[in-house]
Amino acid sequence: MIMKYFYTTLLIVLIGSIFCTASVAQSRDYLTDDEIEMVRNAQQIDKRMEVLVHAMDRRFGVLKVEVGSPVKKEVPDWGALPEGTRFQLLNDIKRIMEKAIDDIDNLAQRPDSMVIEEPEKGKKPVTYGELFPKGVRNLAAAAERYKVPLKRQLDIAKDGAEKGVIMASLDMCEQVTAAVAKLPPPAKKTGN
Repeated sequence: MIMKYFYTTLLIVLIGSIFCTASVAQSRDYLTDDEIEMVRNAQQIDKRMEVLVHAMDRRFGVLKVEVGSPVKKEVPDWGALPEGTRFQLLNDIKRIMEKAIDDIDNLAQRPDSMVIEEPEKGKKPVTYGELFPKGVRNLAAAAERYKVPLKRQLDIAKDGAEKGVIMASLDMCEQVTAAVAKLPPPAKKTGN
């Protein structure tokens, strides 16, 4: 009799682990396939930040949360709008923000790894000192736009997991806006 319960329990544990493995294997990417391709093609840090910010703006748009994003024509390269539950889309925003911060941190630690596109004929190549601050400022401008809408979403969040994701996103927005204050002022453009 004891052996029967043992084998039944073992069978339940094995079936449960199979279902857990299957659900992990089907975990959701925070970027769509088309967005992943857009990120892959945006090698320069300023362009990469523009792509990641637009990906977050798209999710806020799907959630019908106004974040004051600049009007951009949606090009076919971006593919279909992301889908998911409210929690999934808010979690996508958090994870995209994490990726943006990681990309900036990695480049700050290894500036010599920066990709610089070949300049047009007759133009001087851009430098790390020009592109890095621009990328950080792009992300910081978006983070500043996201703070108030995220606080509103926190007020209407119904469960702890959703609140946790929103609070993490707010914290990252604060970190980014604090970091941009440490950058030197943008260089003044001189007329030619």
